[in-house]
Amino acid sequence: AVTFTGSVAAFGKLQGILHSRPLMLPGRHLINLAIGLGCIWLGVLFVGSDSAGSALWPLLIMTGLAFIFGLHMVLAIGGADMPVVISMLNSYSGWAAAATGFMLANDLLIVTGALVGSSGAILSYIMCRAMNRRFLSVILGGFGGETSTSESSAIEGEAVAVSVDETVQLLSEAKSVVIVPGYGMAVAHAQHPVSELVKVLKERGVETRFAIHPVAGRMPGHMNVLLAEARVPYDVVLEMDEINSDLPDTDIVLVIGANDIVNPAAQDEPNSPIAGMPVLEVWKAETTIILKRSMATGYAGVDNPLFYRENSRMLFGDAKESISAVLAAL
Repeated sequence: AVTFTGSVAAFGKLQGILHSRPLMLPGRHLINLAIGLGCIWLGVLFVGSDSAGSALWPLLIMTGLAFIFGLHMVLAIGGADMPVVISMLNSYSGWAAAATGFMLANDLLIVTGALVGSSGAILSYIMCRAMNRRFLSVILGGFGGETSTSESSAIEGEAVAVSVDETVQLLSEAKSVVIVPGYGMAVAHAQHPVSELVKVLKERGVETRFAIHPVAGRMPGHMNVLLAEARVPYDVVLEMDEINSDLPDTDIVLVIGANDIVNPAAQDEPNSPIAGMPVLEVWKAETTIILKRSMATGYAGVDNPLFYRENSRMLFGDAKESISAVLAAL
């Protein structure tokens, strides 16, 4: 029940049906504690019931409380943490299956449930480390919310838009290019044109690589799966820790539909909701070209100073159409 309603809430946040900001109810931790204690008490009543009829009501009430707990737990977590939440819910479903296996004396359910549960838990831990967050801090909520505007520094500068032709000219003069994919690439289904762009650049002798952030996209490994689907060679797909040190020596960085994972506020703004989160330092490249539909914030709800840097350029429009136009011009 917790996994089901939690997954529905996570889906709503990722689809934009629900707001990505965390729902901070007064005394939310006490509410969760009360629901947990209530479920334990109802579980004792259920086990101690003399008949199926008397056990039905504790079971139904406990299920209803579990539905509420799943919703409340996920709604209190910001949209920026949804990849961790998804792997966590995956882990919960595994442990539920394992517990069912013990009840039914089914070895297959026990083994598969334990595998799913442990893999989901390990993945959640790895992703929390990549985000420089504690697992309990994410689950208890509060990350990915809004910060006081009075405590945040005002963003200075002006965003500079570029055309497809200007982008083509910059790429033609570059000797090294790094591509940073994000959820926007997935929404636009732009992975195949991006793969073709990489081939064209490589034929021109341009060193072209991908920089993958651990929490890019909307689930763990999202970008890796998309690039594999587009038949991008594995040797040019690098993780954040492998490529961050190379970005200062890079001519062009193409940021395709990514926002929070390239936000310098994580390093520069101690009051930012994403402060301390490791990010791809794309602003250190000679020129950064950001492909986005608009100047809207990411799921963390934080403005991105990267858009206003002197070496940043904005290529507005659908990512697939923009990349296809650049590819045709090249």
